[in-house]
Amino acid sequence: MAHRAGFVSIIGKPNAGKSTLMNALVGEKMSIITPKAQTTRHRILGIVNEEDYQIVFSDTPGIIKPHYALHESMMHQVDGSIVDADLILLVTDINEEYDEQDVLKKLQSSTAPLAILINKIDLSTEEEVKEKVEYWQEKLKPKVVFAISALHDHNIKAVMDFVLESLPEHPAYYEKDALTDRNDRFFASEMIRAQIFKQYKKEIPYSTEVIVTAFVEGEKLHRISAEIIVERDSQKNIVIGNKGEMLKIVGTYARRDMEEFFQKKIFLEMFVKVIPDWRSKKNYLKKFGYE
Repeated sequence: MAHRAGFVSIIGKPNAGKSTLMNALVGEKMSIITPKAQTTRHRILGIVNEEDYQIVFSDTPGIIKPHYALHESMMHQVDGSIVDADLILLVTDINEEYDEQDVLKKLQSSTAPLAILINKIDLSTEEEVKEKVEYWQEKLKPKVVFAISALHDHNIKAVMDFVLESLPEHPAYYEKDALTDRNDRFFASEMIRAQIFKQYKKEIPYSTEVIVTAFVEGEKLHRISAEIIVERDSQKNIVIGNKGEMLKIVGTYARRDMEEFFQKKIFLEMFVKVIPDWRSKKNYLKKFGYE
């Protein structure tokens, strides 16, 4: 049997559940999942390998209208993902009101087959699901529409079967033991960022970046140092909290996540640093890995 391999781009608006879907399809906790929108900032590849196929799933930032240079970089990653794709999965929330122009514009540049995944159907009636399926069939004329719940694994197998059927014949793009294109430092920083999204309110999570400055692997213990970047002194005070309490909470939960992920004991130290307006400064964005 010929070997098949392909790139599958997962796109959609923030909060549609793309990251939950990615993790369900790949079977690993690759993309950070929090209830807040705009959590994914980088394109993250999750790779599924079997003897006769390789699927390279690409979770992208949610589609938004850019307000900062950071947002522009995020949308370039979405565009790149669509250009590369052999198949596109557009994830939409059952209750989502879509400004389709954003999405249509992005999809027009692609000849890849399109599947629409209506997510979070556990929060709706059968009638609402039926209406949404008809709406999307008429609107975008995709190859197929799936009604799914990524959180409850509903219809995920059907999506996976469709992906497999759609893969072109091609040798593997990555080594067969590769799970992702990202390194351990990246996942360590994402786990800290996930806790910042969970523990702080308002603009704090959106104004922060996490940079892992040292990652020393040991046989039994990894030593990790990280900087949490904020834009203002007032944000720094909030992140640290009274007598360092908030930072301690973030560190405790992030360390637990890392120990589960890396299967090693973790020594984690974190510092908070102010860089005014870093989200608008191209030199800092480049330094932090945004192109």
